[in-house]
Amino acid sequence: MKREEARKRAEALVAQMTLEEKVSQLKYDAPAIRRLGVPAYNWWNEGLHGVARAGQATVFPQAIGVGATFDVELAGEIADVIATEGRAKYNAYSEQEDRDIYKGLTFWSPNVNIFRDPRWGRGHETYGEDPYLTSRLGVAFVRGLQGDGETMKAAACAKHFAVHSGPEGVRHEFDAKATQKDMGETYLPAFQALVEEAGVEAVMGAYNRTNGEPCCGSPSLQKKLRGEWGFEGHFVSDCWAIRDFHEHHMVTSSAKESAALAINNGCDLNCGNTYLHILNAYQSGLVTEETITESAVRLFTTRYLLGLFDGSEYDAIPYTEVESKEHLALAKKAALESVVLLKNDGILPLRKDKLKTVGIIGPNADSRAALVGNYHGTASRYVTVQEGLQDYLGDDVRVLTTPGCELFKDRTENLAFAGDRISEAKIVAAHSDVVILCVGLDETLEGEEGDTGNSYASGDKPDLLLPKVQRDLMEAVASTGTPTVLCVMTGSDVDLGYASEHFNAVMQVWYPGAQGGNAVAELLFGDVSPSGKLPVTFYESLDELPDFEDYAMQGRTYRYMTGKAQYPFGYGLTYGDVYVKDAKIVSGSMARAQSGVEDAGDKSACASSCGEAGPQSNEAGSAGEACAPQSVCVDIIIENAGDIPTEDVVQLYVKCRDSEFAPRNPSLCAFQRVRVEAGETKNIVLEIPGQAFTVVDESGCRRVDGRKFVFYVGCSQPDERSRELTGHAPVEISYEL
Repeated sequence: MKREEARKRAEALVAQMTLEEKVSQLKYDAPAIRRLGVPAYNWWNEGLHGVARAGQATVFPQAIGVGATFDVELAGEIADVIATEGRAKYNAYSEQEDRDIYKGLTFWSPNVNIFRDPRWGRGHETYGEDPYLTSRLGVAFVRGLQGDGETMKAAACAKHFAVHSGPEGVRHEFDAKATQKDMGETYLPAFQALVEEAGVEAVMGAYNRTNGEPCCGSPSLQKKLRGEWGFEGHFVSDCWAIRDFHEHHMVTSSAKESAALAINNGCDLNCGNTYLHILNAYQSGLVTEETITESAVRLFTTRYLLGLFDGSEYDAIPYTEVESKEHLALAKKAALESVVLLKNDGILPLRKDKLKTVGIIGPNADSRAALVGNYHGTASRYVTVQEGLQDYLGDDVRVLTTPGCELFKDRTENLAFAGDRISEAKIVAAHSDVVILCVGLDETLEGEEGDTGNSYASGDKPDLLLPKVQRDLMEAVASTGTPTVLCVMTGSDVDLGYASEHFNAVMQVWYPGAQGGNAVAELLFGDVSPSGKLPVTFYESLDELPDFEDYAMQGRTYRYMTGKAQYPFGYGLTYGDVYVKDAKIVSGSMARAQSGVEDAGDKSACASSCGEAGPQSNEAGSAGEACAPQSVCVDIIIENAGDIPTEDVVQLYVKCRDSEFAPRNPSLCAFQRVRVEAGETKNIVLEIPGQAFTVVDESGCRRVDGRKFVFYVGCSQPDERSRELTGHAPVEISYEL
């Protein structure tokens, strides 16, 4: 069903409703209107990395792990599985007249906020720190979730709009102040891409204010969203965020004023209960019936697009699709692609026939919580790292195990002395040929403010250090001299300085999903080569970062940092030795346009829409009449000089050399995951979108402002630290408009 038809159907239905009935439909738990044949519907559902909080479902790696895959196609396939399982569950629940929370088809995913600071507890819900990577994966996720059928398979939601990435502890009162340049360059591009390219059906507002305006009642953000980008779906508040207007932000003085501010500024759906006061607001003259009607129409348009009234081709999806064999295989594939090998002195891959005893140590070795992150479903079986290795090794190799310590408490038994398992860890290590040491965090230590189980009230990290008990455990294991592979299970950057010096190999495993243990075992023993890349920077310390509350991008992320990373964005080793031998530009299509040129959904041209800043001229400083190409193709020759086949990620970065508005460091503008056999030389072509030739000025306008560009093509970014770690320098290409 086309949107125009769905909207007409919605308008006709809403026209039959009383004012009270219309208002009743604007809360997340919309009641039935039986006289009109409208069933109850609960809008609140989650599907960040699998259908969440509604029972059995395939549990994929957490979103940050998907970010580490740099695999656009995979992100779409994961989303398609989520939609399939969501439909299977919805179909079955509907037959039981079960309209409860987490059982609808409107998934409040993906989270395309930028992971700008490693302290943010919810950062692992995102695809990382780069707006281009985030937009490519986010667009694929939305397309996969919503499908291309006659009806929408499921409805996606881009969250949290906008400029939202902590601190969690003050999010209900915090004002995130960002320059127009930082908004246009970093915080908004992924949202724009999801709206303009993927047609995302919903957008969720953030808890915080942005530049003084509460995000769920912001005229400036709505002007950008519906005015400039042409968003036609519905807008939903974060849960109980509208209540914050009068209780914490203090921009209104009552619930009815808060409800009016939100709905008058485009918030159609209230996750919370403040819209119970809309009738009072209407009676006080703060809201018109036309505004209420419009929000109701938008919401019913979505329901018609999903085929919830007339039926859908997806109604026949059976419940047996939930956690099917094929879906579990995809979850394992995603885990295999997500793991990032940070260090390897040659110990990996391990040889099963060379080992008699393997020690498995650490609080996350046999932890289900460390598999799943947050916003997760319930797997029918969880394979921890310990279980995966035990299954893989079978009876051929003896396995010794110990947690070594608690996750963060100083003892495992309440009546014992502190560090009660340290001696056991040393004993296990001393009796083993190799140790697999599993440390890290889980959703109780990094997560969302207010989530049950957060050990720290806010969910944010106070620093980059692992809990002291785990640092003590690492030192104890290192002191035995037994060869050790460290598996780090976190959703964010932690300080790995000690690990880099004292352990033979280091793997960043993230929260790898319910199949994570199987994947880690196969990676450790070389059945599959690691191929993930860091979607965030691992910093040496927090000293080089601005204050957590500072939303200026200067000094943050790989694009603006001035120091040397501990492990850089885009970095990750394999068991092969893939590098770019040569690269050259092979084609370009120049396009002059006054209002933007579209290429694969990216907008670029001599002129662009700049909102309040007004229209742009074609003049661009030293660039004069230079115009951005619609796109440029780069022919790339890659080689695997190693003796093990592997996948790797070819990455292309751009730097404009003659514009004052260009980011400090080269920025990712194209990438592709590629499989290269041992000794193979392969040719691929990457397309650079026209937007790569633009910059964002201080007023937030994206435009051409330079002629001279340099592209860097390799399997990492072109920084000094990546060259040190990989032993390869990218190929540089100069290009002039």
